[in-house]
Amino acid sequence: MIDAHETFGGTWPFAPHFLDGKGIRMHYVDEGEGEPIVCLHGEPTWGYLYRRFIPPLSRTHRVIVPDHMGFGKSETPQDRPYTLRSHVENLAGLIEALDLNGITFVIQDWGGPIGAAYTLRHPERVKRLFLLNTLTGYGRASPAALTPWFKFIKKHHDAGTLHEVLGHLDVNVLSIMKIIGFENSAAIDDNWLAAYGAPFPTAQDCIGAIEFPLDALLGRILPYVREGFPLVGNLKSKPAMLAVGLKDKAIAPDVQMADFRNLWPDRPIVPLPHAGHFSQEDAPETIVALIQAFLQVN
Repeated sequence: MIDAHETFGGTWPFAPHFLDGKGIRMHYVDEGEGEPIVCLHGEPTWGYLYRRFIPPLSRTHRVIVPDHMGFGKSETPQDRPYTLRSHVENLAGLIEALDLNGITFVIQDWGGPIGAAYTLRHPERVKRLFLLNTLTGYGRASPAALTPWFKFIKKHHDAGTLHEVLGHLDVNVLSIMKIIGFENSAAIDDNWLAAYGAPFPTAQDCIGAIEFPLDALLGRILPYVREGFPLVGNLKSKPAMLAVGLKDKAIAPDVQMADFRNLWPDRPIVPLPHAGHFSQEDAPETIVALIQAFLQVN
């Protein structure tokens, strides 16, 4: 776990906050005042992914950026299941503790299924959803083939080498992010590398990053996702928007768009031709402007 007050050369200047609950110490950023925006990261990142979003969005809103269990400044327990259900329950505990209402979710990668599953079960607390390089899992869109990221995961899972490959994210996190779809090499410096590698000093600290893709590859998420289908109307009723980095190598852009259209056929989709899976890194100014416009009209 990263030191609570680590700023990575001032690139992460936000005061740390912690919630002790659900068996873990969960870190989150809490900046600004007003209607809450909750930003959810995915694999293998943490709240640092939203560092360029927090200052502009917190001028008009209260911005909450949690780190999932096993990521960032949150704890990495070895005796907890790293499943979609667990991450949703952890998020629910945080939202309840902070008594957030009228939430705008900004959700990317695993943040999509987590935010969507939460919305199904707690629609009274959610106002709208802004999706980035993700899918909800409830649009019944199936990929035609494995993406490069999941080909990589399957190859190493089948060979029994996945824990070794993903167990050294302290030194190879950039290589892994490039496999997933990271495009903006200009963003990389020593602070960037330190920030993304810091949550993973040992193989044991990589458990969350290992279990996330296995949860999808092995279909372990399916029972929990199926539980939510009777509630899918709670998701469809919310205003939504999707921005898609077209160089995504983790979730096929056409699958993202199909999942979205099947839930929100009349809601906007914005392609980002030069962005990859980590569009917060690749096109931060563009996406912040899209979020601000989305907030104004919904």
